[in-house]
Amino acid sequence: MNHNPQSSDGKHDDDSALSDFLGSLMDYTPTIPDELVEHYLAKSGFQCPDVRLIRLVAVATQKFVAEVASDALQHCKARQAAVVKDKRDKQQKDKRLILTMDDLSKSLREYGVNVKHQEYFADSPSTGMDPASRDE
Repeated sequence: MNHNPQSSDGKHDDDSALSDFLGSLMDYTPTIPDELVEHYLAKSGFQCPDVRLIRLVAVATQKFVAEVASDALQHCKARQAAVVKDKRDKQQKDKRLILTMDDLSKSLREYGVNVKHQEYFADSPSTGMDPASRDE
């Protein structure tokens, strides 16, 4: 058996797998709407009438956003675990995770996206929240 990536059998298998995958995208409804993907692709100068390619970009974007959010959650948990060690008694009652812009910035930096945001100050983490949801 020839394991050369240039062999015609390997190329045919790759083409077949790609065709099957692109075909399956026609039945899949991604989280990010096709219209939104088309808008941003058009804004960057890319026009494509093939819905499969639009959905492929949507799936890749969805995966990227999910990975960034997951990494930001890990940064948030690590940050709050460090705070709990410093203030054990007070923080034990509050188990909520508060995702900050710093958590998101650290996560995005790992993917090569540098976010610069203005510093702002709040009296408490619940500042700006709906009064009814503050008690949760």
